[in-house]
Amino acid sequence: MKQNETLSFIKANNLSNLIFDDLEFTSKTPLRDDAFEMCDDEKIKLISEHFSKIMHILGLDLNDDSLKDSPARIAKMYVKEYFSGLDPKNKPYLTLFKNKYNYKQMVIEKDISFYSNCEHHFVPFMGKAHIGYISNGEVVGLSKLNRIVDYFAKRPQVQERMTIQIANELKDSLKTEDIAVVLEAKHLCVSSRGIKDDTSITTTSALFGKFLDMDTRSEFIRLIEKKH
Repeated sequence: MKQNETLSFIKANNLSNLIFDDLEFTSKTPLRDDAFEMCDDEKIKLISEHFSKIMHILGLDLNDDSLKDSPARIAKMYVKEYFSGLDPKNKPYLTLFKNKYNYKQMVIEKDISFYSNCEHHFVPFMGKAHIGYISNGEVVGLSKLNRIVDYFAKRPQVQERMTIQIANELKDSLKTEDIAVVLEAKHLCVSSRGIKDDTSITTTSALFGKFLDMDTRSEFIRLIEKKH
């Protein structure tokens, strides 16, 4: 949904007072306009060169057989794995099916594992995503929900933004406002440095449509907390 279309939707549906006002354009990952002019191979080459300099500055001997290929390995990992979700060409296509069985209750996919990287320190955070939606005429292949989570996790991230990005993508793809997303994550920038708290968990949520109703919200929370 484009910015002007989003504003029209908000005004038409009296949503301007919601906490998620204008999320469509405040939750974008900050990227330069020329972010994708360089091909992956060029990015890998340059990152490898720069990481060699970082390792050299740290005093590491790049002639050592254990270290000599590390810059190239790290560069490839950054472009092809850790941050592959920055590139729109890697965005998963959501397979939708007609809701022929007229299922009108919530669909929940919970305990979706994800691994991301904090954009403040470039160290990992990881955890579980829980997604709920109510069909507006179509249902999505369940594995696609996992792929959407993985796509938005594979970039330098902030957990709050990631939560909103997943919710917005599902709203647009499923053509429904009835979306709920909860993320629970452990951040290594908290546990491995700084305060070094190894027990805390960060929880974020984005609830829309019918999930803002107290009964529906309570049912969703009860079901995602229910043990297998």
